[in-house]
Amino acid sequence: MQVYNTLTNRKEEFVPIEPGKVKMYVCGPTVYNFFHIGNARPFVVFDTLRRYFKFRGYEVKFVQNFTDVDDKIINRAKEEGITAPEVSEKYIKEYFDDAEALNVLKADVHPKVSEHIPEIIAFVQTLIDKGYAYEADGDVYYSTRKFPEYGKLSGQNIDDLESGARIAIGEVKEDPLDFALWKARKEESEIAWESPWGMGRPGWHIECSTMAKKHLGDTIDIHGGGQDLTFPHHENEIAQSEACNGVPFAHYWMHNGYINVDGKKMSKSLNNFFTVRDIRENYSGDVIRFFLLSGHYRSPINFSDTLMEQSKQGYERIATAIETLEFLKTNGSDEAMADEAAKIASLDKHREKFIEVMDDDLNTADGIAAIFELVSEINLDVKDGASKSFAEEALRRIRELTEVLGLFGGEDEEEGLGDDIQALIDERQAARKEKNWARADEIRDQLAAMGITLKDTPQGVQVIRN
Repeated sequence: MQVYNTLTNRKEEFVPIEPGKVKMYVCGPTVYNFFHIGNARPFVVFDTLRRYFKFRGYEVKFVQNFTDVDDKIINRAKEEGITAPEVSEKYIKEYFDDAEALNVLKADVHPKVSEHIPEIIAFVQTLIDKGYAYEADGDVYYSTRKFPEYGKLSGQNIDDLESGARIAIGEVKEDPLDFALWKARKEESEIAWESPWGMGRPGWHIECSTMAKKHLGDTIDIHGGGQDLTFPHHENEIAQSEACNGVPFAHYWMHNGYINVDGKKMSKSLNNFFTVRDIRENYSGDVIRFFLLSGHYRSPINFSDTLMEQSKQGYERIATAIETLEFLKTNGSDEAMADEAAKIASLDKHREKFIEVMDDDLNTADGIAAIFELVSEINLDVKDGASKSFAEEALRRIRELTEVLGLFGGEDEEEGLGDDIQALIDERQAARKEKNWARADEIRDQLAAMGITLKDTPQGVQVIRN
């Protein structure tokens, strides 16, 4: 398997630290609001990477944090008239609601900053003891120039960074390039913890370094996140972790591309800022996930109504094939039809193609194309009917690949048709037997308005959800 490593700017063969095992850390949300479509992309991308590693036989330990200590949370607490912990707990629950709709699996560990304060303090103290950090009026800063390899992830030159660096009002750091590891409390109402440097709270960058170290060790296989985190967040994580631990922090750094909205950068000021909660009012979580995987993860993708409609159609094409096979699994012939063994064997080439493209730096766009090719062949195979055994084998092949992409497992998975819909279907069947075509057509139209299409086949009535 090849992955693109931001650290080396090239694709590399993935070789885990421990054979057969993957340790992966992905930056999670700062929990002060619903997450937007741009946030959703890394959640879906790295959930898919995790699923694919498991599909390929790896044992994966996946850690995704919650940043529940942050200026944005403090400001939201003031706006809502509640405490910062109440804000973070509220939006952690909202995160899981939207993530579940997108069929994003829970991480093996979801560490919170607030639960790792002693470890963060110890980490900062180690950096001070090693000469990489210093205290100033209750703040603690990292001495960026003390780390000779600073800039190796983002390709930044420290002299170029210096020309644009400034010291903000209230900061007492020795160098404009230094960044905060610990922030002194500014007012009594601000959330804070006791430390050797006074009451305060962690800086943003130190949090991920500490939580990755605690839950995965000093060196991990993969660190992932959005492209926007490459600098300064991930650059600073490297500087902190490698200075503290004396070993490489992560062997592979993977970053997904941006999402634009109608060709423009997503921004609140442009009024083109969409949360997943907003989008779910018009599209299911599975369709949103399908959209996010329809382009290569490193490439920018454009969010628009047109592209979402195309994603919905693509998703429904696969869904219809699955529904047809589910129907034939129950209503198909008991005896195998001509050439079915050869047809089943022919389907396996699409699985091989899927693995080939997914092994090439998680190419989900071509992975979806391989599934479409599988669906097209199955549709041809079953157009004149099929046996129950063929339907079951074909269904297993589709389900296996869509499961890797995390499709057909979110909020679209429905239990049964519901008593009201089933009653209408039964009434239509009775009307047809009585040759009451007007009533049968009326019920068909009524069901169509409810998003249900009925297809009359030699094996019986097939129900298709639109």
